[in-house]
Amino acid sequence: MTRTLIIAPQWIGDAVMTEPLLRRLQARGERLTVGALPWVAPVYRAMPQVERVIEFPFAHGGLQWSARRALARELRGRFDRAVVCPNSLKSALIPWWAGISERVGYQGESRWGLLTKRLSNPSKTERPPMVAFYGALSGEDGFAAEQPQLMIAPAEADAVLAALNLTRSTYSVLVPGAEYGSAKRWPTAHFAELARQLAQTRGQPIVLLGSAKDVPVCADIAQAVQARYSGLCLDVSGRTGLAEALAVVSAARAVVSNDSGMMHVAAAFGVPQVAIFGSSSPRHTPPLSAQARVVWLKDDPTYQPALDCAPCFERVCPLGHTRCLQDVTPQRVLGLLT
Repeated sequence: MTRTLIIAPQWIGDAVMTEPLLRRLQARGERLTVGALPWVAPVYRAMPQVERVIEFPFAHGGLQWSARRALARELRGRFDRAVVCPNSLKSALIPWWAGISERVGYQGESRWGLLTKRLSNPSKTERPPMVAFYGALSGEDGFAAEQPQLMIAPAEADAVLAALNLTRSTYSVLVPGAEYGSAKRWPTAHFAELARQLAQTRGQPIVLLGSAKDVPVCADIAQAVQARYSGLCLDVSGRTGLAEALAVVSAARAVVSNDSGMMHVAAAFGVPQVAIFGSSSPRHTPPLSAQARVVWLKDDPTYQPALDCAPCFERVCPLGHTRCLQDVTPQRVLGLLT
C-alpha cells in the first residue's frame, strides 16, 4: 500500500477544498498522512480518510530552513510519494529533503528538481474551481461535481457544545470576519441587526465565531443584541480554537458568513447557510452545498445601478463605497434563513 504524505495549503478554505482529492487517493488504496500548519490541522482531523496529521512547527512566512531540514530528517524513509498542494518553493522542500521518491505538485514557484511530476500552472484568467485544481494532483479527472465533506464524531462535538452550554441544532452561528480584507466583510451593523432579528424571531442563541482579530467586531454585535435580548448572544470570538469552532459549526441550525474559510467549513458539514459575497466571486469559490444560499449583488438583475466594478478581488474597496456589501440588507439575509 502506497504511503503518501500530503503537504497541506495554509488557508482553511483551501484545506477544505482538498478533501475530494484525499478521498480519491484513499479510495485507490493510499495511506494518507497530512503535514499541516497548526491553524489548519483541525480541518484534516475532520477527514476520516486521513490516518495521521503532523503539525508543522513553522510560523507564517519565512523559509525556516533549519526547522524544515530537521523535520525532513524525521520523515526520511516513511513515505513512498508526496503530494504538494501549495505552489510555494518552501512547501516542496520537506519532501525533497526527506528523499521521497515521487513528488507531485504544480510547477508553482519554479520548483524544477524539487518535484518529480510537475503540473502546468493554470493561467490566472482560466484557473479551474479549487476542488478541480487540487483534484488534478491525483492524476485523474472527474472532480467537477465533487463536494468537500467533513465529519466530526457526535460525541466529540457534543462535548464542545456542553462546555459552551449549547444544544445541537438550536442555535445560529454568525461569522463576521474575513481574513482577506474589508472588501469581503459584510458591515458590522448589518450583522448586528440580523442577530437582533434572529433573536426576536427564533428566541434561540446566536453564537459569534471569529479569531482574535475579530474580537472587537463580535463585541459590538454582541452588545447590540444583549441590549434588547439578554442571554441570547454567545460571543466566543478569540476564545475557541479551530477544532472547537468546527464542532460548533457542525451542529448549528444555520450559519451566516462572508466569503471565508468558515463558509467552506459550513458547506462541507452540510449545514444550512447564507454566504455573502462582496469583492470576490461565487463563480470561482462558491460554498459547495445544496444547503447553501449565496447573496451577490452582481448577479441580481433587480439591483440598480449595476455593479460594473464587481468582482474587483481587492482587499479594500478601491472606490470607497463597498456598495456590493453595504446594500445587502439584513432583511434579505434573514429571508433566506427562514
